[in-house]
Amino acid sequence: MKKTFKQTFGRLPVLALGGAVVIALTAAAVGTSKEQPSSTHRDAVALAVDEHPLARDGRMDTSFAPVVKKVVPSVVKVFTTTKARQASLRDLPQMQDPSFRQFFGDQLDRSGRPGQLDIPAQQGAGSGVIVTKDGYILTNNHVVEHTDQLKVALNDGREFTAKVIGADPKSDIAVIKIDAKDLPFLTMADSDQSEVGDRVLAIGNPFGVGQTVTSGIISAKGRATMGLDYEDFIQTDAAINPGNSGGALVDVEGRLIGINTAILSHSGGSQGVGFAIPANLTREVMTSLINDGKVTRGYLGVMIQDVTPALASEFKLKDSQGALVGDVLPKGPADVAGLKDGDVIVDFNGKPVTDSRHFKLEVASLKPGETVPVKLLRDGHSKTLDVTLKELPGSEQPTPTASGAAEEGEALKGVAVGDLDAQVRQHFDVPQNIAGAVITEVAPESAAAEAGLKPGDVITEINRRPVRNAEDAVKLTERVPNKSTLLHIWSGRGSRYVAVDESKTD
Repeated sequence: MKKTFKQTFGRLPVLALGGAVVIALTAAAVGTSKEQPSSTHRDAVALAVDEHPLARDGRMDTSFAPVVKKVVPSVVKVFTTTKARQASLRDLPQMQDPSFRQFFGDQLDRSGRPGQLDIPAQQGAGSGVIVTKDGYILTNNHVVEHTDQLKVALNDGREFTAKVIGADPKSDIAVIKIDAKDLPFLTMADSDQSEVGDRVLAIGNPFGVGQTVTSGIISAKGRATMGLDYEDFIQTDAAINPGNSGGALVDVEGRLIGINTAILSHSGGSQGVGFAIPANLTREVMTSLINDGKVTRGYLGVMIQDVTPALASEFKLKDSQGALVGDVLPKGPADVAGLKDGDVIVDFNGKPVTDSRHFKLEVASLKPGETVPVKLLRDGHSKTLDVTLKELPGSEQPTPTASGAAEEGEALKGVAVGDLDAQVRQHFDVPQNIAGAVITEVAPESAAAEAGLKPGDVITEINRRPVRNAEDAVKLTERVPNKSTLLHIWSGRGSRYVAVDESKTD
C-alpha cells in the first residue's frame, strides 16, 4: 500500500492572461526496469554551495562551451511510468460541465456507485540535477507525483532505477535518489545575489529529444505565476520547453541558481518567458526533506495581506511597504506574543518586509521554536515584539517511494490511500463520524480490485485493528505475516468486511 498526499482532483492552475502557464513536462515512451535501488537512509546531506557574487565587468565571452562541458554531466533525464488504474467518471473534467452531465447522467453502476473508467499506463519524461556525488537529484514535484516507476538516465548513457526521497507540492520541489557513487554534481550559488541582466544557461531534456542547452538572461526576479503556496520564481528568456521541468538554470560560472519549472506561452512552446525555482529555496526544501523526512516550516499564526495605497492612506502609513495583519489566530504564536488585527509588520527577524508574499516565504524558511523580533506599526507608533514560531500545521510528508514493485512483505499491493480531509469528505460524500483512510487508487490487476475495493471506499479497520488515517493504514500493511488481509470498509452503502487474498496474484 502506498500513501498519496495530493489528490488528483485538479492540476496547477492556468494563468488567464491570453496565454497559459505550461508545466514544462512532456510525454515520451520509455522502457521499464525491474531493478531496485538499495534502501536510502535519511542522513544529513552535504551540498556544495558557492556564495561569492559574479564578476559583473560587462565583458561578453565568445563561447559558453567550457561552462557547458562542466555542467552537462550533472543534468539527467527523468523517465516516469504510471501504471494502469481506475478512476471515477465523476472525476473527469467534462463531468463538471452541467450540460455534459445532463446528457450522460451521473454514470452510476448497479450498486449506485459512480461508474469507473480504466486509465491505461502512462509514460512521461522530465529533467533533474545531480547535487551530491552519492546520487541525490533535484527535480520538480509535478515530474514525479503519482509515479509508480522512476528511471534516471545520465549523460554518459548509464541508467538507474530511482527512488523518491520526498516531495513538496507547495513549492513544486522533489528530491530523488539513485544508488551510485562519485557522480558529477553541481555547486549551488546564492540565488539571492543573482541580478536582473545576469547571463544564464538552461539545460534539460525538451520534448524528449535529448539534452539541450539554451542561453539568455535573468529577465526578472520574485515572480509569482503558478498559484503555489510558496513561489519566488526567477524569470528568464532562455528557451525552456516541455520536458525541461527539473532541469538546471546555471550562471556563467556553471553554478546552479534555479530549477526550471514552467513557461508562460500561447503556443505551448517557449516564447521567452520561463520560470525557475531559486536555488536557495530548493536548498531549504531539499535539506528539510532529507534530514527530517518532511518539510518543516515556521508558523506565525496570522492572516496577512499587501498594503495597497488606499490601505496605506487609511492606516496613515508613509508608503505601501509591509504586511498588514488582517486576523490573528487564537492561541497562535502571534497571539501569544501580542500581535493584533490592523498591525503592519515592517521588519521581521532583522529584514525589511516588502509585501505579504515575501514575508510568508521568510516565516516559512525559519524553524519551529526559533524566537525572532517582529517590528510593527500600530496606530502610527512603532513597536517590536518577540515571537516564538511553531510548526506550520499540515507540513508535507515525503512522497512514497516510486519503484517497480511493492516491498517484500507489504500487503494491499496496488492500493493508494489518503487522509479524510474536508475536500475528500465532500468529494466522496463521507460523513464526519467516519474515521479511516480513503482509497484513492486501486490497480486494475491487483487482488484488491478483484476483492471489490474501489476509490472512495474508506478503510476503518485492517486485521481488526482501527485505522485513524492514511499513516495508520500504511503501517498496518507493512511486514504482514501472511498474504490475506481482513478489511472493514465503509462505502455509500454502509460498512462491510472484505478479505483480500494476494497469494493468488503472487
